Amino acid sequence: MKSEISNQELKIRQLKSCFLFPVLCFLLAISCFLFSASSLAGGSLKQALAVSASGMKAESERIKVITENIANSDTTGLSPTQEPYRRKTVFFNQIIDKKTGTKLVNVKRIGVDNSDFKIVYQPNHPAADEAGYVKYPNVDRMMESMDMREAQRNYEANITAIEITKGMMDRSLDLMR
Repeated sequence: MKSEISNQELKIRQLKSCFLFPVLCFLLAISCFLFSASSLAGGSLKQALAVSASGMKAESERIKVITENIANSDTTGLSPTQEPYRRKTVFFNQIIDKKTGTKLVNVKRIGVDNSDFKIVYQPNHPAADEAGYVKYPNVDRMMESMDMREAQRNYEANITAIEITKGMMDRSLDLMR
């Protein structure tokens, strides 16, 4: 019961972050625009670009891990004693650029999900144990698809933030001429 509750909570958090991140990126871009034209041409927009670029890099790594999870969602062990593929997860952390003081995101580590494997009765499978059960990976394709969509939206939001920032840089340079 506890794992069902935590899975539901995880799904709710993922849905919230799916919509929250693009809004935060938009607010970041707008706040940069509100600075004076001279500071727009300088550091604050460069910092906004760095934030979005670090977000794109982190989400790109997350997409890669999710793709690996989906690709191996049916990969069992070759024998009853060999474990199947374990789902991987990406952990992010915040770092501070020492030169600019900008808060950036990066991949802290790629971890392994230690939740239980799926057990399926298939007595003729090469990886079946003496009782005829086969261990399948702990990968939920529906959850992975949802994670993939969220990562794609976050990546796209960073692209949009970069495009907006570049446009503001161009406009601020035009104002200084």
